[in-house]
Amino acid sequence: MRVTIHDVARVAGVSVASASRALSGRRKVTPEIAERVARAAAELGYQPNAVAKALRDQTTGTIGMIVPGIGNPFFTTIVEAVERELQKTGTDLVLCASQYSPEVEARRLETLLARRVDGLIISPCDIEASVPAVLDAARRVPLVQLDRHIASAGADWVGVDDEAGMSQAVDHVVAGGARSVVFVGSRLMNSSARLRLGGFERAVARSGVQTAAPLLGEFTLEWGIEAGRRLLDGGPLPDAVVCGNDEIAVGLLRSLRTGGLRFPDDVSVVGFDDVGHATMCDPPLTTVRQPVEEMAAEAVRLLGQVKADDPRPAQRVAIAPSLVVRQSSRPAAGATPERPGRSTGRETA
Repeated sequence: MRVTIHDVARVAGVSVASASRALSGRRKVTPEIAERVARAAAELGYQPNAVAKALRDQTTGTIGMIVPGIGNPFFTTIVEAVERELQKTGTDLVLCASQYSPEVEARRLETLLARRVDGLIISPCDIEASVPAVLDAARRVPLVQLDRHIASAGADWVGVDDEAGMSQAVDHVVAGGARSVVFVGSRLMNSSARLRLGGFERAVARSGVQTAAPLLGEFTLEWGIEAGRRLLDGGPLPDAVVCGNDEIAVGLLRSLRTGGLRFPDDVSVVGFDDVGHATMCDPPLTTVRQPVEEMAAEAVRLLGQVKADDPRPAQRVAIAPSLVVRQSSRPAAGATPERPGRSTGRETA
């Protein structure tokens, strides 16, 4: 049988009102009563009614978060960073995945809103189709977009500076001697895919190196493998390949290695994210590191300032990435790539 506040009051020898005040901490009681109530609650195993508390306080102490999919190591990393940041204030995280579907995403938003979360952090799965549901949610609770964002400027956003990241990647392979560079990324359904391709195109135009039509599929290892096959079957290989994320890059390395290529002797490969397996693939992957801890901290900080249906202009915070040079690419003359197990002190911002 569930223990109630009435049971606690009876065992403590106080009124229900006094027991309630002692447990909530909202109104003062004498130290003696507070101690008796706390002891009775512990003895009985009393658990406060979270729903009743939420209705009373108009807060649940929870933040909802939606990411496209937790199978992508980057989203796992950013979720863990957000949860660590929320734990500093005793706030709980309720996580959902949209499964890369705007329809599923809209349902997940409604589910979290029905649970009366105090705010939302979302990485929208589609730059266009996610707009209606995200803006509707932003009118109802504080909301911050993290990593990806919708086309509309109606909601705050925190993410990496994709333009700067792609500029670092292209400048690095050019400094290593590349004269032809190809981009392998995702179809342009989300903001990350569009911004990284755009950043790549501007960087190669500025550097004057040759390029070819980008290969666009999905942010997955499987697409990286397929893209590698297409490069092998498509004639002369470029000197370097810049990938839209690490999943693609790892698949590409695997596919090109099967085709007999060596890295970086035959071709340089650069990824984007610096997730865990970037150091474990063969060779260890040169990549653009996303500052996930800083991004998570900024998203949580900003969420605390946002009001539902806020009339102020939406804020956009782009955080600078850093390039981590490992062994999948040719370093510039005189530079030394990071070796497995070494510190990352050789990163360049």
